[in-house]
Amino acid sequence: MNTRSKATAVLLSSFILASALSACSSNNNNGESASPSPSESSASPSASAPASESASASPSESPAGIDTSKHVTLQFYMLGGEPKDLSVIEKKINEMAEAELNATVKFNFTTWTNWDQKYKLLLSSGQDVDLIFTADWTQYQSYAKSGAFLPLEDLLPKAAPKLQEFVPQDMWDAVKIDGHIYTVPATYKEYVNNGFVYREDLRKKYNLPVPKDIASFEEYLDGIKKNEPGIQPLSMNADVKGNMMDVFREVNDDTVGGPLPYGIGIKYNSPNDVYSYWGSEEQINDLKVIQRWQEKGFFAKNVLNVQDTLQDPITTGKAAAILGDNPTRYNDTKMKMQSTHPDWELGYTPFAETRGFATPVHPIHNGFAVPKSSKNAERALAFYEKMVTDKRYNQLTQYGIEGTHYTVEDGYYKMVGDATSNGFPREGMQGWAWRNPEFMLFDKSYDGVKAIFDQLDKVAKPDLFTGFAEDYSSYQAERAALEQVEKQYFYPLYAGLVKNVEEGVQTAMDKAKKAGLEKVQEAYKTQWLAYTSEKGIQ
Repeated sequence: MNTRSKATAVLLSSFILASALSACSSNNNNGESASPSPSESSASPSASAPASESASASPSESPAGIDTSKHVTLQFYMLGGEPKDLSVIEKKINEMAEAELNATVKFNFTTWTNWDQKYKLLLSSGQDVDLIFTADWTQYQSYAKSGAFLPLEDLLPKAAPKLQEFVPQDMWDAVKIDGHIYTVPATYKEYVNNGFVYREDLRKKYNLPVPKDIASFEEYLDGIKKNEPGIQPLSMNADVKGNMMDVFREVNDDTVGGPLPYGIGIKYNSPNDVYSYWGSEEQINDLKVIQRWQEKGFFAKNVLNVQDTLQDPITTGKAAAILGDNPTRYNDTKMKMQSTHPDWELGYTPFAETRGFATPVHPIHNGFAVPKSSKNAERALAFYEKMVTDKRYNQLTQYGIEGTHYTVEDGYYKMVGDATSNGFPREGMQGWAWRNPEFMLFDKSYDGVKAIFDQLDKVAKPDLFTGFAEDYSSYQAERAALEQVEKQYFYPLYAGLVKNVEEGVQTAMDKAKKAGLEKVQEAYKTQWLAYTSEKGIQ
C-alpha cells in the first residue's frame, strides 16, 4: 500500500532508487548519506552497533533555531494497533523529550478497523494533530495537493537541520508536490511488492503445489480445506478491497504502482491506456474466482465483520495462507509464528514470478507530515528529528527496552519471550517511516528477506507513477459518493457474497454512474495523461 522540483526529479529519482537496489542487493542509502546499508548490517552483524550503546549515547543537541520556552504536548498519529507496552515506551521517550525539547508526546493509533475513514477525519476535522503517518496508500499525494499538510522546506532548516541533512536530496525532491515538501520520507529502501504467504510445513505434509499464481494458490487452499478442517485456508478480514481485490489484481496483471481509485485500470506497460476496470469482463472474471473461494469455505462468510489483522491468524495457527504480503512483513510474521511454534514453517512466493517484474519503493511510501491544524509545527519536526537521527529515541520506539523486549546476540535482534508474551515486538509501533539504516536491528531470519530482495533485483523496474498527485477538488462530492457506493455495493462482491456476479456488478455500476463515476474517471484520466506526458512516459 509509497512517498508520491516535481518534474524530472521524480522520474530520475525512481531510476536512481531502482539502480541503487539493483547494485546493492537490498535496501540502502544512496551515496549522499553516510549511513551504512541495512544489507550490510544484516550480512555483517558487527556493522550494527549493539543496542546497549544507545543507553550511553550522548543526547543530540537541542535545536538552536526554535523557541522551546513553552511546554507543549505533541499529538503523534500512527496507523494500526498499539503494542501492549506502549505506555512504558511513551514514558521513557517523554523523560528525554521533556528535558531536551520541553515537550511531551502522546502516541495515538487508529487501529486497522476503518483506518481510512479515521485518517480522513483526523485531517478534515481540525483535530489537534502534530505528526501523522503518510504513504501512497494513504493518498499522501492527494492530501498534500489539497492543502492538508504544512509545507516543510522553510521549517526544516530551522527546526530539524540534522534531519534535513540526513535525508538525501533526491528523496526530498521525489516527495515534492507542486514544488513543496509535505512529508519527511523514510530512507530505508525495500521492496513492498506482494507475494503469496503459506504454511510450508502443511504444503510439504500433504504434497500440495507451491503457490505461484492464482490457480496453484487455489489448489493449495483446496488441499488445506480437505486435510485440515480445523484451519481456515485463507486469512481475510473486513478490508476486502485492500486485502482481497487490490491484491488479486496485483497477482493477475501488470497494474501500475499502488491501488488505483474509482475502478480505474492502468497497466505498467501501457500507461496511457486508461480504462474502467469496474464493469469489465476482467473484473467479472476476477470476482467469480473470489466467489468460488467463498463458496468453498476458504474464508469466513462474515468476513466483512472480521477485524483481525491478516497476520495474527497465521501466527496462531488459525489460518494457513495470506493472499499477498510484502517480504519484510512476511518475515516478521514468520518470526512471531516460530517464537511459539518453532516446528512450523512459513513459505513465500513473490508475485514477480507471475507478473515478471517488481518495483522498489518510492520515497513517498513511508513518511510523516505535519498537518495544517498543528499548533506546534517546529517542535513536532524537532521531535521527529530525534525519532529518526537519535539512536536512543529510534531504537526505543522501534524495538522497545533492551533486556525487557529484546536482546542483541551476535549483532542480531532476538525477541524476549514470544509473540504472545512480549509487550513490544520488533517495530511494534509500525514505525516504518522513521527507520534509520544506521540503527536498524534485524532478526537472523532477515537474511531470508535479503535473498528475496536479491531475487527481485533481477526483475526490477523503476516506479514511474507514484509521483502522480490527483487533484479532486472539482469532483469532491462525486468522489465521496463513490466511496459509499463501493462500500455498499462492491464490497459484498469483493467478499464473494453475491451469488450472481454479473447482476451484482450491473447493480453496482448503475449506482456508481448515478454517483458520478464517468465524470470522476474522465477527470482522473485527463490528469493522468497530463502527468505521463509531462514525464515523457510512453
